[in-house]
Amino acid sequence: MKLNYRKYGSGEPVLILHGVFGASDNWQTVGKKLSENFAVYLVDLRNHGLSPHNNEMNYPVMARDLINLLNDENLDSAHFVGHSMGGKVAMALATSNPEKVKKLVVVDIAPKYYPPHHQTILDAFHDLDIKSIKSRKEADDLLKSKLEDFGVRQFILKNLGRDENNEFEWKLNYKAIESNIEELGKGLEKGQTFEGPALFISGSKSDYIKKDDIPLVKDHFPKADFIDINAGHWVHAEKPEEVFKAVSKYLS
Repeated sequence: MKLNYRKYGSGEPVLILHGVFGASDNWQTVGKKLSENFAVYLVDLRNHGLSPHNNEMNYPVMARDLINLLNDENLDSAHFVGHSMGGKVAMALATSNPEKVKKLVVVDIAPKYYPPHHQTILDAFHDLDIKSIKSRKEADDLLKSKLEDFGVRQFILKNLGRDENNEFEWKLNYKAIESNIEELGKGLEKGQTFEGPALFISGSKSDYIKKDDIPLVKDHFPKADFIDINAGHWVHAEKPEEVFKAVSKYLS
């Protein structure tokens, strides 16, 4: 599969991978700052953003999508930065094709199993009659009954696009995400390791990476370093300057 991406800057390549229900532009603030010193690729993972839709969605196949992108760009290897689901894609690539990964940065996710916990958001996708709405404001109003948090609604509404008839449509394939949600929760298997440099950035207000997870991370990534940033799960959205500084320093 040929993934959609935006490229900024020049230098050593850095591929940035968003989380579930996200898209490449979620990382635009950090990515553009990094592009002052690196060639930054902001990637839409399969079934997200402007990348193709496909019913198959698991970490091995998503890692292969990235290898295809590297090959298309004539890149032997790159640095990888991944948030949440994107972090798991990056971990899958690093442990299966370590020669493709120079340095790995994982943002607020551990290499463990997470049970499905996005049903409220998936229900909101199902319940919104996308063809009948006339404005984003109307969509936001209709989502309020399911999603009380304004920030979450705005994050979800970034996935609204328009079709050839200028009617609203979802750019992401939420049905494929839903049918593969158990796959997306999976962690690395025992014995999957990456011996290269790896940085794990966690949001101190998030419970995605717990202190108890550090030995597991070290089992898979023996050279792992750890940084806490005072933020929730969307660390890069809440504290873009701190994330930029941490990533830039590590990759340099």
